[in-house]
Amino acid sequence: MMEQSSIIVDATPGLSKSYFDCLDIADLQTAYPIGEAFMTTYRGMSQDELRARQERQFASVMSFAWRVPFYQRLWADRGIEPGDICSLDDLGKLPTYSKDDLMQSVERSPPIGDFHGLDTYADNERPPLILQTTSGTTGRPQPLLCGPKSREVQAMLLARVYALQGMHNRDVVHSVYGHGMVNGGHYVREAITHWIGALLLSAGTGIETRSVQQVQLLHDFRATVIVGFADYIAKLARLARELGFEPGVDLPMRMISCHLGAQSREAMSSAWGGAKVYDWYGVGDTGTIATEGPDQDGLYLMEDAQFIELLDVTSGAVVGEAQSADIVCTSLYKDDVFPIIRFNTHDVTRICSGTNSIDLPFRRMAGFLGRSDNMVKLRGVNVFPQGIGAILSAAFESATGEFVCRTSSADGRDEMLVLVEVNEQGAAQKTVLQLAMQDALKARLGVAINVQLVAPGATAPLTGIEARQKPIRLIDERHA
Repeated sequence: MMEQSSIIVDATPGLSKSYFDCLDIADLQTAYPIGEAFMTTYRGMSQDELRARQERQFASVMSFAWRVPFYQRLWADRGIEPGDICSLDDLGKLPTYSKDDLMQSVERSPPIGDFHGLDTYADNERPPLILQTTSGTTGRPQPLLCGPKSREVQAMLLARVYALQGMHNRDVVHSVYGHGMVNGGHYVREAITHWIGALLLSAGTGIETRSVQQVQLLHDFRATVIVGFADYIAKLARLARELGFEPGVDLPMRMISCHLGAQSREAMSSAWGGAKVYDWYGVGDTGTIATEGPDQDGLYLMEDAQFIELLDVTSGAVVGEAQSADIVCTSLYKDDVFPIIRFNTHDVTRICSGTNSIDLPFRRMAGFLGRSDNMVKLRGVNVFPQGIGAILSAAFESATGEFVCRTSSADGRDEMLVLVEVNEQGAAQKTVLQLAMQDALKARLGVAINVQLVAPGATAPLTGIEARQKPIRLIDERHA
């Protein structure tokens, strides 16, 4: 019989602290500065000073985590005791975990698992719980738990991203992040309305606000910034032209802040009339992890709030610079409800080499390169489906940026077919283009991958681009 996790404290609850009672806004602004205060605080800071800040935060997070049942069980199973972990240098002694472990916690203690520390508080000190979920792209949605402090710092870190990229309070920002139980749209709304002060159009996905209506909103409110996942933002640009609006003229977009993924920066900018395009990265559990700055030279890891390790996908060993590996995150600010220590995102990136031009003490990463749990091994070669779209979009102007990969197995041999949306082509042109795409993929990846060209919009029923924040890019039929 499964244990039941406590959400309501008891049958006769009283009033505890409000959301605002749990916050010291001035203290948070000093600890996690935004805008010019961010640059003033960190420009030229030494690695020693940054490490000292990280160690102070890590000590607080660890102190709280030792009281959380999930971590007590996870670490006791490895024979780890509190005295074994004295600093970030000892972090490698602790096991990593992933969404699968959190979902097992939910099964063990429904409905929100035992990876929170709510029950460590006295009734009158218990912070309000903010509950959202993941999108469920890779399976059943996972609960995401925040207290007021961790929720507000999440918003502050995202506001830092937007401010660093150039968003300001005179902007009209159109957001295509989803709402409902999904965290994305709510978290973005809080960042922009609490900390940037721009006018926000919270349009959401194509299911929440039909795409045609979204284009009309962009026009009517003279939106200057779009935020969201690049796939759907690119779709809106194509639709705008079909409806007779010219991005950059009728739609005066100056900035796009998105998750580029498979999309080409140059193609996205051109589609939106020359708008500046910025990338950033984060996950629901941790919040913002890294962002491009004004120099657009890699994504700066927010190392005052997140301690990042890159671990080999297979062995779990720390990798060297420029090697692609799993992003493993320890959130240094989450010491109120759900501490995060060595969470394996299973997202893959690599660290950029060299110094940066804006004199920050933070490392830079290359961006999101794919998911290791979506990785397909073809004839001994590791292939990340997300990366296929990036290759084709960058090399072929006729590709719209929409695609989906299908994997199958026959006679013990795995194969991949990529359905690629392309603009109108004659039969002879299509044959030449198909072969050219197959050649480009083989040259870049070192393995043969089949390509099938389809009309614009043909992959939408498979990817769910209208309904989902993150479109499906891999359909695995090997074990169907």
